[in-house]
Amino acid sequence: MNAALLRRLFASAQTGSNPDLKAVCRAIIEDEKRLGHSKLATELESAYTKIEPTDSGSAGRPRPPRTNSLSALPSSKRDSAPLVQVLEHSQLRHHMVLPSEVEQRFIRIEKEYAARSRLAQYGLNARKRILLYGPPGCGKSLGAERIAWATGLPLHKVRFDTLISSYFGETATNLSKLFEAIEAQPCALFLDECDTIARARGASNDVGEISRVVNMLLQQLEDYRGDGLIIAATNHYESLDSAIYRRFDEAIEIPKPGIVEIARLLKTALSALKLNAQIDLQQFAASLDGFSFSEVERIAQNAAKRSILANREKVSLDDLEGAALEVKRHF
Repeated sequence: MNAALLRRLFASAQTGSNPDLKAVCRAIIEDEKRLGHSKLATELESAYTKIEPTDSGSAGRPRPPRTNSLSALPSSKRDSAPLVQVLEHSQLRHHMVLPSEVEQRFIRIEKEYAARSRLAQYGLNARKRILLYGPPGCGKSLGAERIAWATGLPLHKVRFDTLISSYFGETATNLSKLFEAIEAQPCALFLDECDTIARARGASNDVGEISRVVNMLLQQLEDYRGDGLIIAATNHYESLDSAIYRRFDEAIEIPKPGIVEIARLLKTALSALKLNAQIDLQQFAASLDGFSFSEVERIAQNAAKRSILANREKVSLDDLEGAALEVKRHF
């Protein structure tokens, strides 16, 4: 699309009231990134951050809070330690390189949240309980941050070190307090490594308290009627209790990147620097097949550092291969 028209569209979105416009703008930014238009994507993203969050529905429905914390953070029963870690909007990462079908599922969640009140007028519910799963280092935490960033919701990451107690019944009590808090004031609640409290009941190492906690989590997920989102992530999908799956509206597998995604990620991560003409990025990407997203990103960052510290204007193939060798050696 013409760059000038896109700039006009984003400028209009800053004062417009169309509830779907923010999600459309987000999709345009991601599309420009996929096309390699990094400069335009950055410019549009700057304009995007100025767009006010919208709620497409009746005036009586509360909007998500514009502050980045609950009015009173839920705390543990015994020592009053906070049950969540708050990530400010400016701290949220949101650049993702995903296979097209996975990207579309993220966009759908974001669009449905923007149009949740309009959907409700037709008796339809937006997806609000999201499970992200896949191998380590492939973007589950990043996916949670991206959804929070795109929807304008503050992200509250559950602190399992304070949620889980060795005292009988306290973990379930803490869990109940947590859900009471997010019901009252919307946020994107992130349960990273949710298998900590959602693993299958009846396992050989199960104790009664674990079953009670899983039962409480199942009940809280089913009863949640808040205006925010619940996002859970796990590396161990197969270890979750079978009843957990049915409590989520959407389960998204985030796989290891294919060669196409690796090449795109390298191009994006190295966009601030020039590449030596001898580099065939697609061919180099093929040599990284099987690496996780975080490993590929680390390779790109280390290659860029090598070039900068050597006072070279361009990243060389030696920089990339040396960085890849370091990652292979340590991971």
